[in-house]
Amino acid sequence: MTIKTPPAEKRPSFVSTQVADARRYYLDLEPKPTRDITVVCGGCERVRADYIIQRRTFPFFAVELVAEGEGTLTLAGKKCRLRPGVVFGYGPGVAHTIRTESARPMLKYYVDFVGRRAKELLERSPVRAGKFAQVSTPGDIREIFESLQRNGAGESPYGPALCAALIPLLLLKIAERAVPAGGADPRALATFQRARALIDERFLEFKTLNDAAGAAGVNLSYLCRLFQRFDHQTPYRYLLHLKMNRAAQLLLDSGLLVKEVAAELGFGDPFNFSRAFRSVFGLSPEKFLARTQRQ
Repeated sequence: MTIKTPPAEKRPSFVSTQVADARRYYLDLEPKPTRDITVVCGGCERVRADYIIQRRTFPFFAVELVAEGEGTLTLAGKKCRLRPGVVFGYGPGVAHTIRTESARPMLKYYVDFVGRRAKELLERSPVRAGKFAQVSTPGDIREIFESLQRNGAGESPYGPALCAALIPLLLLKIAERAVPAGGADPRALATFQRARALIDERFLEFKTLNDAAGAAGVNLSYLCRLFQRFDHQTPYRYLLHLKMNRAAQLLLDSGLLVKEVAAELGFGDPFNFSRAFRSVFGLSPEKFLARTQRQ
């Protein structure tokens, strides 16, 4: 990784030097008070074994994600174990101490921003200043941080505006994926993440939800409970959406007939396939084709 830094005399004092490697971007280190969201800076840091941050306050709003490793966090007087998928926020007047485990140094993402609209969005977020949460699918959050990194570190004049537009998306995705308080049992969460990843990778193999549960090493009822606990849809709907998205792609790109696509996806009855397709997209495969071909 490379560190994109401003001239030494302008480099912010709050940026840690206790890092083994980092990618950083700087957009506006002296932001003016405004209603709009302004991203100040952000980045991705692989910290050293001696990493510790102790602050009584911070000049901007900040959101961080732990992607790898472990550590501890004391945030506004409350303690939290840091592990992959933990997100937290702090800002003006919020004391915080962030410390890595020396045996498992953390890799973490952060973004700092200002603006009255940002404050309003944060106040409705699970990571409003002084709060932390566990997310069920850290990869989704990490993707947004990576998008911030690409747009922030690039030379495009649209970079600052694109980063500002990503802050509401980041906060919404955290809210969607935050595990309810008291629900972040590490073993159950790890099983859910493994099962969901298996469905993502092998959905074409699974003719039934029982097949997916068996591949994940759990029974069907437990798989359903895991999705109820850590997601906003049933595993059946999740698997069905993946299959129907694949069906739409085949209908558009392969030239296969509807009954051939149905067979390709494991539906022995084209009527059942059409009914499943309609339940996801709101129209039959034939109408879907007709509309897309007109466009």
